[in-house]
Amino acid sequence: MDVILFLVFAVVAVVCAINVVVQTHPISSAVSLIGVMGSLAVLYLLLGAEFIAAAQVIVYAGAIMVLFVFVIMLLNAGAEAKEGRSLMVRFLGLPALVMLLGLLAYFVQRLFPRGDSVHFGGFTGGSPRDIGMALFTTYLLPFEATSILILIAIVGAIVLARKEMD
Repeated sequence: MDVILFLVFAVVAVVCAINVVVQTHPISSAVSLIGVMGSLAVLYLLLGAEFIAAAQVIVYAGAIMVLFVFVIMLLNAGAEAKEGRSLMVRFLGLPALVMLLGLLAYFVQRLFPRGDSVHFGGFTGGSPRDIGMALFTTYLLPFEATSILILIAIVGAIVLARKEMD
């Protein structure tokens, strides 16, 4: 049952991720991104990382996506205009993509030997205590750097919004 659920939600995540890139309307892309985030949360649940799954839904599928939709509506972004594709892209695009994916699969299998298989529900590092210890010991510097970058982005958004109002 776990394998079937994994395959279903992995396919949903991949299809939604492709849909994020293919969609021409920004709101449709944002909704597809919510589908990716929800599918990832279910995959985390299958691995036994309940806290990470809850954080995925609350933080990313909730707060971050609301922020994305707010910015899209604030910018009043419409659908992209479709342009004609060149003849070379039409005929060489798909074969080149297949070759690239084949080369990537070959190198991944050669460079990274097969390790232990994943045991569903066997992940033990997803408790709030484990995440807190890792976040505030090992990853303290990247965590603080990220918070400073987010603060700079917020100040930049405020400055840009003020210039447009004037």
